[in-house]
Amino acid sequence: MTATVTDNIASALELEKVESHLHPEGSFDLADHPVPTGREEIWRFTPLKRLRDLHKEAAFGGALEVAADQHDGVSISRGVSGLVGVSGFVPTDRIAARVAQATPTSTLVEIAPEAVVDGAVVVTARGGGVEPAVAEHVVVRAGRHSSATLVFRFEGSATLADNVEIVVGDGAHLTVVSIDDWADDAVRVGHRHVKVGRDASFKHIDITFGGNVVRNDTTAEYAGPGGSVEMLGLYFADAGQHIEHRLFVDHTAPKTKSHVVYKGALQGDGAHTVWIGNVLIRKVAEGIETYEENRNLVLTDGAQADSVPNLEIETGEIEGAGHASATGRFDDNQLFYLRSRGISEAEARRLVVHGFFNDLIRQVGVPELEAKLTETVEAELAKNVTTQNILNGATNA
Repeated sequence: MTATVTDNIASALELEKVESHLHPEGSFDLADHPVPTGREEIWRFTPLKRLRDLHKEAAFGGALEVAADQHDGVSISRGVSGLVGVSGFVPTDRIAARVAQATPTSTLVEIAPEAVVDGAVVVTARGGGVEPAVAEHVVVRAGRHSSATLVFRFEGSATLADNVEIVVGDGAHLTVVSIDDWADDAVRVGHRHVKVGRDASFKHIDITFGGNVVRNDTTAEYAGPGGSVEMLGLYFADAGQHIEHRLFVDHTAPKTKSHVVYKGALQGDGAHTVWIGNVLIRKVAEGIETYEENRNLVLTDGAQADSVPNLEIETGEIEGAGHASATGRFDDNQLFYLRSRGISEAEARRLVVHGFFNDLIRQVGVPELEAKLTETVEAELAKNVTTQNILNGATNA
């Protein structure tokens, strides 16, 4: 029997409370989420005035145009009831709670148990305008011992707030690629939550190039021992663009693993990126391994990158835990090496940027998408920065 929304919510709230200033206690009750002022820890980096009142009372009523590939073993259904909270997701901010209220039905992407899906399943969502705002709830459910790659591409103009819940069954292997390739006027506030089953693996690749403001909050937990989570991110912010990624991995079972690596580049006046990484290792999570890393490459003056890695450890019985964060300009040693071999400074800087991203791009696992991402990085380098800007070098904002 399909669980009801009430059953899902009750199950989600059974977890031990998390006392974390970076990940507050959740609630489905909108009254528990007052309108943020920007002074709250989880909102202090976000330009609230540019969210088109998603954090207040913006009316939902718009829709995205959605197209999806057809693959054996994968079904996509719209208007499915009873799925809110199915992954254990509980809203920790007002926008997520508003979406939960506004979306009584969901879009369900289901991968059949034991199915091995050839090629990537591509779902493209296109917005046709910034008004009215769009609220979406999507559930991805990977059956036991299945294997698949899903690509979600977002394009066009929109004001979107969405909650995505992902359930990876025992022994399943799921890769999800999320691409924010919006028009310059788009605003997107997304929430993704994944529950990883026993001996299952989940890889999430988060790619952000477009949009005016993009803020994505990605969280993960484990339904049993042996689960593995890998979160990779690539972003490129231009003048005036705000890109924010907030990640929380909750080690709720022993012998689990998590690995987080996000890399970003910034160019142009007012370009701003934010990366908040948090890992909670609960008392029950003995024998776990975790590592999180964020690297930012500032290409011009006037750009700013904020990076906050964090570990919360409640047990000393772990295999390993660590984090790293760095923000800086081009590596002078790399530039000197390339220039000493007859490569021009402008070309050397271009090669350094490609090298900065290439190790992540190669891990996407979809060859045609990897080639497209390399082309997009090239286009971004030429988008708002003149040759003279590049030749002049960059300093850390």
